[in-house]
Amino acid sequence: MPDVITFGEAMIRLSPPNFLRLEQTTSLDVQIGGGELNVAAGVARLGLKSAWVSRLPRNPLGRLLENRARQAGVDTSHILWAEGSRMGLYFVEFGAAPRATSVLYDRADSAISRIQPGEMNWAAAFEGARWLHVSGITPALGDSAALVTREALEAAKKAGLRVSYDLNYRGKLWSPEKAQACQEPLMSLVDVLITTEEDTGVVFGVRAAGKSEHTDFAEVTADPYKEVAHELQEKFKFKAVVITLRENPLVWRNSWTAIAYAEGKFYEDVKYDVEVVDRIGGGDAFSAGFIFGYLEKKSYEMALRYGNAFSALKHSNPGDFCWATREEVERLMKGASLRVAR
Repeated sequence: MPDVITFGEAMIRLSPPNFLRLEQTTSLDVQIGGGELNVAAGVARLGLKSAWVSRLPRNPLGRLLENRARQAGVDTSHILWAEGSRMGLYFVEFGAAPRATSVLYDRADSAISRIQPGEMNWAAAFEGARWLHVSGITPALGDSAALVTREALEAAKKAGLRVSYDLNYRGKLWSPEKAQACQEPLMSLVDVLITTEEDTGVVFGVRAAGKSEHTDFAEVTADPYKEVAHELQEKFKFKAVVITLRENPLVWRNSWTAIAYAEGKFYEDVKYDVEVVDRIGGGDAFSAGFIFGYLEKKSYEMALRYGNAFSALKHSNPGDFCWATREEVERLMKGASLRVAR
């Protein structure tokens, strides 16, 4: 039985090689990814059992995605299969300063966007599990997906699971006003909120002192966001609030860290300088490492450290999944060298 259950959409990811624009390319690299599946894959990679709940089209693209999930060690036995439906796609155009990497979605009317309340047997999916992870992407897919997200959260609480929620705001899917109206009522069912330095401002209007919606990421520091974490905990009564902090002075050179507020204490970790191979999925890798660290060590401090290190390593490999091992994560936490490993 899985330790961790995740619920949400995954898509086929298509990207031109060698920094080509979509208009130029004659070929596309095929990957798969989606926030909650990325988390399930990361948890499995670190050594716990995970399962991913979703709804896929019963066609070759749906089978391709399931096969890739199974390859990553994720239990897919609770996937719902839909006849005559479609797979969501997204296209990634990799940029280089001053042109940012960009994403183009083709996910309207995907199979999971049409999921209905009562379609999933949550009691069966949650049997023996300890943790449920979802994100703000799923309720953004449509009204029925939002209802099923709430259904999953309620069932998880009834089954005694700890629930984490990555706010994960996507402006291409819904407006800040709709995101707030939909998600604020869900927060009473969430134990651990995972968010970024900008999403809390966009969705909940809670911003660090002196910061606007257009944060200069090159100047992000932890201290102003401690107030944000504390305010969110006071407002929603979370067991823990986690805020990831990214500085991106250049597209392919970032730094990464995170803070957590739990049990009346603030936790911080080192800041990692990362040479970016692919940053997509970095936040999901953090969530996977955090969940793993908490379940293994029963410590928010260690959860933060595992999440931070696993995410830093994710930036070094292509695709949405993090392919780092637990041993690599723990070496990095101890201050691993960048010399060639022989």
